[in-house]
Amino acid sequence: MSNEAPLIGIERHRLATDGQGVTTLVAFHGCPLSCRYCLNPQCLRPEGVWRRVSPEMLYEELAVDNIYFLATGGGVTFGGGEPCLQSRFIARLHALCGDDWRITLETSLHVACHHLEALLPVVNEWIVDVKDMNNDVYERYTGQSNQLVKSNLEWLAQQGRAADVVVRVPLIPYYNTRAGVQDSIGQLRRMGFERFDEFGYMMPAGPGGKRQSDLGKIHKTKENA
Repeated sequence: MSNEAPLIGIERHRLATDGQGVTTLVAFHGCPLSCRYCLNPQCLRPEGVWRRVSPEMLYEELAVDNIYFLATGGGVTFGGGEPCLQSRFIARLHALCGDDWRITLETSLHVACHHLEALLPVVNEWIVDVKDMNNDVYERYTGQSNQLVKSNLEWLAQQGRAADVVVRVPLIPYYNTRAGVQDSIGQLRRMGFERFDEFGYMMPAGPGGKRQSDLGKIHKTKENA
């Protein structure tokens, strides 16, 4: 079996957007969800693979920014797509870079728990996009139940890793409400999570100020307090 993984992109020198310090974002192809307003739809299309790399190839490519990672406490953020599906790849990359590079995941957590078990020793921070804790909202938006996400969040909390998790709770136009966002945060607090990223999806306006069709790109912006 090949140890190469499919990517949709790599972006260097990111700051204050994907975890601590200067980071390089590595985005994997492939995702178990079909989110209505997906920002990276190419991760679901066979022709969306940009290139394939092995952990060794990726390490050599990322090492050019080693000085920035060390100076700022940064490292590599894996996104996608769903990075947890590449748990073996990420564990191998960590074996090459050691603890010098901070490993962050931007994940939906919609994966089998054995992936989390493999990642637990090597991931420093988890940025989890839960969409909404209401299963009806989640299922309408993603096409899947959120029961797997909830059980994985509970598992991470049971492992004592709640403090290492930032939970993204978006306001999604036409799917959830501000009250629903706060209800989701309340549920997450009761599970032991305290770090939240609240934001809203800004829908591009169509003619006459009306919502465009889903062919328009959806932007993520911080909500004003």
